[in-house]
Amino acid sequence: MFFPGYGYHGTSFEQTYRCYPASFIDKPQLEIGDKIIMPPSALDRLASLHIDYPMLFELHNAAAERISHCGVLEFIAEEGMVYMPYWMMQNMLLQEGDTVRVKNATLPKGTYVKLQPHTKDFLDISNPKAILETTLRNFSCLTTGDSIMVAYNNKKYYIDIVETKPASAISIIETDCEVDFAPPLDYKEPERPQPSVPSSNTPSQGAEVEPPAEPKFSPFTGIGRRLDGKPSKQPTPASLPTNGPTVATNGAKPATTNTSQASSSKQIAGKLVFGSSRSTAAGKEAQKGPATEPKENHPKAEELKFQAFTGKKYSLKG
Repeated sequence: MFFPGYGYHGTSFEQTYRCYPASFIDKPQLEIGDKIIMPPSALDRLASLHIDYPMLFELHNAAAERISHCGVLEFIAEEGMVYMPYWMMQNMLLQEGDTVRVKNATLPKGTYVKLQPHTKDFLDISNPKAILETTLRNFSCLTTGDSIMVAYNNKKYYIDIVETKPASAISIIETDCEVDFAPPLDYKEPERPQPSVPSSNTPSQGAEVEPPAEPKFSPFTGIGRRLDGKPSKQPTPASLPTNGPTVATNGAKPATTNTSQASSSKQIAGKLVFGSSRSTAAGKEAQKGPATEPKENHPKAEELKFQAFTGKKYSLKG
């Protein structure tokens, strides 16, 4: 059906207009909602169609393939023109004077919407939920993918519509809608402190730590001291041989050569020796410890040992 003078066809409303921002007609309140201003001819056509209220429209920018939805505030615009919020023009990628197709639409009532602020400053507001609730009272519908503007305390906050249910475009007039928030776009997870890397000397957590070795007892490792106060000539324990005979550290002065020879001869032969060149040699042999020669050479070793009472004889008369 064609209506002369209006340019409308069919039983639905669909018309192309040139769009301009709300600042062109001095309507700043238009920026805090999603409603547009249309010409009076659109009202006459809509009244004849008996469409449902509130009136909702689909906006289509064919050049950029962008679609959004809006309501209507007044019918006072010049013929062939519509005025809309500037943030809505940004969503639609429209410039001043671009053409946009307006079509009436019926949207389901929303039950769920997920929002994502552009900056985390919006979460610093004392009560962002109350501010958002007050702002959405000026909106009639929401479309997934749009970015709405929330004005508060002389500052503008932009919020993305991430998800809507039960459809991609919903009506929020006189409905209970659940609202969820996603992390802001500029939000960053706090960096967790890196665990210190254990060194190679540090045992791992699973490995058992061995207890420190207890010091072993070593007898007779002290230093000998003389009873007369004179410095001892006895060697220190570190310089003592480990496989030689044990040296007594009872404070006595080390025996002289003749004394050690006599004691050695007592241990070997069990008899007293009155000194001789052979007894000295025998004493040295005894001091060196047991012989390490093979068993077959044992008889020769017995022959070389000291024999008692074989030295020269001396007379007591002089």
